[in-house]
Amino acid sequence: MEGFEQNKADQYYENNNESQQAGKAPEYSFWAEQSGNYVPTGYVPYQTYQQQAYNMNIKPKKERKALKLTLKALCFGIIAGLAFIGVQALYFRINPSVAEDDSYFLGSLTQDQEDRSEYQLKIASTQAGTITTVPREAVSDMVEDVMPSIVSITSVATAGYNWFGEVYKSEGSGSGIIVGQDDSELLIATNNHVVSGTDSIKVTFIDGEEAKAVIKGADAAADLAVITVDIKDIKKDTLDAIKIAKIGNSDNVKVGQMAIAIGNALGIGPSVTVGCVSAKDRELDVYDGSKYKKMVLLQTDAAINPGNSGGALLNINGEVIGINTVKFADYTIEGMGFAIPISRAIPILEDLKTREVLKDDEKGYLGVYLQNVTESYSKQFKMPVGVYVTEVVEGSAAQKAGLKQGDIIIGVNDREVTTSTELSEIITSLRIGTEVRIKFMRGTSTGYKENTVTVKLGQKPAEFNN
Repeated sequence: MEGFEQNKADQYYENNNESQQAGKAPEYSFWAEQSGNYVPTGYVPYQTYQQQAYNMNIKPKKERKALKLTLKALCFGIIAGLAFIGVQALYFRINPSVAEDDSYFLGSLTQDQEDRSEYQLKIASTQAGTITTVPREAVSDMVEDVMPSIVSITSVATAGYNWFGEVYKSEGSGSGIIVGQDDSELLIATNNHVVSGTDSIKVTFIDGEEAKAVIKGADAAADLAVITVDIKDIKKDTLDAIKIAKIGNSDNVKVGQMAIAIGNALGIGPSVTVGCVSAKDRELDVYDGSKYKKMVLLQTDAAINPGNSGGALLNINGEVIGINTVKFADYTIEGMGFAIPISRAIPILEDLKTREVLKDDEKGYLGVYLQNVTESYSKQFKMPVGVYVTEVVEGSAAQKAGLKQGDIIIGVNDREVTTSTELSEIITSLRIGTEVRIKFMRGTSTGYKENTVTVKLGQKPAEFNN
């Protein structure tokens, strides 16, 4: 076996020497790799031989062919370019009037056709334009002007009971926008989810002063609320420091325009983030804790974080174009925040601003126990979406008006109602004795039928206040 291997190596060596003497590269063989580490004496690997060929200025055949092809293409391009320039120059020399005109004709025209403009093609040209830039100082100047109209909101709510039956509280944070002021109160717009279900609300102004606030009106469906601070609870220096926000028009906003978000991010105080308007009229299904509701929102890549809710989304002129409300929180998503367009919010806020702030013993009372009929329940049990009456309180306004267990309330006056929270907000915003129209669905042998009754709101029994 050893003799066979040696003879094979000698033969390879002779062939290799012959190939070198003939000036040819030896054929690459895997034989040496297959035989272990043994390499015949005088064997020159192909890579080494190739390097020697380069050193001797012997270029492989394929590279010489590629170089020739590149040179030919380059020469052709140069000749073609010179020919085109020459022909064009010659044409304008023969026809000098054409160089002054920016009109051309397709094909050839007869003498009769030369005056017919329909055969003439106008060549459009670009016009000089202007670029409007926004200096960096413009953003800081705008923020300085707007910041006094933004407030931080801290709310406290009952979170539950511990093992010993003691109530424990939870604290939340949000933001607000000062939208009005009169002789008796300061009006602040925010999100409903910032203040809904809270036991107490505290507002912090630009100068660090704090004041207690109460809910004047709320709309759960639109996720908007107006809270109010008694002017008597605000120091004069603070009143001088704050200002009412400038309201813009979100309908005129263009995608790509700069957007600045200001709010109480993470509850640590006012902060500013800058981005642009990413999209308009973005329809989203937002979960409010009981059901999904469709909202039409502005999309922005300005960072919106917990605590920004209720704060302002502004344009470069310092005008409010949206109320920050939603952010997609996911490790795969970055830079997708949403705001309620201010043009949609203003009519609702104007209604909420006019509501009367009532004490608990002045608020209207319907007298029903309720359960939400969500969209999933509606599909499963073939019931209308609304508020299901599980029980009617004996002697209450609801019983006197004819409401019964099993009825599904779908509206109050001209407003649609889909959750018990919405119904409660409307009823408690009205004074005792106020008459309201309740629209509801009642089951029959042939299905649910729509009905409307007029209810005179009563007073909540004292035993239900505990």
